[in-house]
Amino acid sequence: MTRTTRAALLLAATALTPALLLSTPASAAVPAATVSATASTPVDQMSDDDVRVAIFRILADPASGRAVLREANEALNGTIADQRAFLETGYRLAQAEDDRVAIAR
Repeated sequence: MTRTTRAALLLAATALTPALLLSTPASAAVPAATVSATASTPVDQMSDDDVRVAIFRILADPASGRAVLREANEALNGTIADQRAFLETGYRLAQAEDDRVAIAR
C-alpha cells in the first residue's frame, strides 16, 4: 500500500469516526427500568398514578442527566397533560440534550 493510499484511508477513517459514534440513537442511553415503565403501556392508556410513577422512576434513576431531571420536575409541577407530554416526547428531547452535553465533554 502506498503512502498516499494510507494517508487517504486514515483521513477517511478520521472523518467518519464521529459520524459513526454519534449515529447511535439517544434512546440507547435510556435505562431498561425506564423503558419498561413506559413502553409496556401507551402513555395515553396509563392512569394518572402510573404516569407519575413512571416520572418518579426516571427521577430516581442515577443515570438521568440534568436536562432529564429538570424536565421531569417541571412536568411534575404541571398538569397531568404536561406529565403525559413529558413521557411521550419531552423525555426523549431532554435525553438528547444530555447526550449532546456528554458528547461535548
